[in-house]
Amino acid sequence: MNHLSSRIPYSVLDLATVTEGASLKETFSKSLERAQHAEKLGYNRYWLSEHHNMISVASSATSILIGYIAGGTSTMRIGSGGIMLPNHAPLAVAEQFGTLESIFPGRIDLGLGRAPGTDQLTAMELRGTRLNTAEDFPQNILKLQTFFSKENFNSKVRAIPGEGQDIPLWILGSSTDSAQLAGYLGLPYAFASHFAPAQFYAAIEIYRRIFRPSTTLKQAYVMPCVNVIAADTDEEATRLATSLYQMFIGIITGRRTRLQPPVDNMNEIWTEYEEEAAKQMLQLSLIGSPATIKARLKILLEKTGMDEIMIISNIYDQKAKLYSYELFADIMKEL
Repeated sequence: MNHLSSRIPYSVLDLATVTEGASLKETFSKSLERAQHAEKLGYNRYWLSEHHNMISVASSATSILIGYIAGGTSTMRIGSGGIMLPNHAPLAVAEQFGTLESIFPGRIDLGLGRAPGTDQLTAMELRGTRLNTAEDFPQNILKLQTFFSKENFNSKVRAIPGEGQDIPLWILGSSTDSAQLAGYLGLPYAFASHFAPAQFYAAIEIYRRIFRPSTTLKQAYVMPCVNVIAADTDEEATRLATSLYQMFIGIITGRRTRLQPPVDNMNEIWTEYEEEAAKQMLQLSLIGSPATIKARLKILLEKTGMDEIMIISNIYDQKAKLYSYELFADIMKEL
């Protein structure tokens, strides 16, 4: 934990983003290098997110990648942001994360999402004949909690490893539905404001209003994930951000590519519609020099009262990405 842990901890979300021209082996090595760098800079958590059938995202076997990152670090919490629970049997998730917690005690987080993390056709391939849908999400969380509980030792079905382990569960969301569930279950809440900022303020208000203290969490705990691209100047940060803008065009149009190098002029690439749609998704992003980001971040902190902030930095060049982490850590230490 960093020295700011009593104030606002800062953390990282990583999708093991595949850049144009890089191999998958290089992609995973870069993720580990980033995690080790983040750990030295005092980041609190390093989460990997489950996605499938996406040419630019290599974190599909999320629990395996978490083990790889945890094995190469020593103090940061490593976890999922998240595991898409409709794709998995709760018992399998309990066993996987029970194994991780057994190897790396006190360092594993289990963030859970209700979306498939992919398209419907791929989701059907993942699930096979299991009729597991987003509607089963609350029940499957309760199953997970049961498998992790000490009281389950007399059950006919047990999670070994997993049983009796204290693995923090988080609810991930991008809508008010997830906020209600997180509040009702008394679990910490991570919001995907890096791509779905529209309902963020409404969601955290609902979450806090209906939060019921649980055995694992006494007070509501909010952690938004935001895009952060920091550089020495606003101009350089804006240029680095063109890789992110190109990625969002892929999301909007369905034409996915690996993360592209930055460009000098986005007007040669995106249409007016694509630009407007991307900027809607990027409303809460922090892009600029340290002074610019610090000013915007202070406003965001005041408006949200967040308990922790998680950042994602889709920057093409690894050195620039590591430097962005460094600049943001410095900002957090100055607040």
